Amino acid sequence: MTPEQAAFFAETLLPQVQKEYLTTRRVLKAIPVAKESYRPHPDSRSALELAWHIASSDVWFLDGFLTGKFEMDDDSMPADLANTEDILALYEDSFESKLPQVSKLSPEFWATPRPFFGIYNNPTVLYLQFMLHHSIHHRGQLSAYLRPMGAKVPNIYGGSFDEPWTEPGS
Repeated sequence: MTPEQAAFFAETLLPQVQKEYLTTRRVLKAIPVAKESYRPHPDSRSALELAWHIASSDVWFLDGFLTGKFEMDDDSMPADLANTEDILALYEDSFESKLPQVSKLSPEFWATPRPFFGIYNNPTVLYLQFMLHHSIHHRGQLSAYLRPMGAKVPNIYGGSFDEPWTEPGS
């Protein structure tokens, strides 16, 4: 991949990363604090665990872009995060400070192949798409938890029963 091609992909994907972040925030905010331990099956993550996984993974990807390495030491939730409000605050602070830095990375950086857990060695820009798919996948899981927890499901890609979509200006 040439730097010009990588720049095109980065310029296309980075606004999507920002948009999905805003949607993820809405889903995280919808989790009822008193029901964060909800899990639909004993083998499922709890809503709190899933919220942490989504938020921390998004930030992990941004850190990987900024360091040029995708390595994971420990992905356990820090003990000082007690609820989804704490996770959301950390997510907002980290994401909003790191995405602008990631957006300034050079076309040459985006075109450079980087290893990913010994499975892939793709041009770095392709991991933006991987980041999007990962977040969207787990956010879909979490949004399916909301109604059984007694929460309202926010508009994600169109209206929901709880938050109908309307035409702009109507």
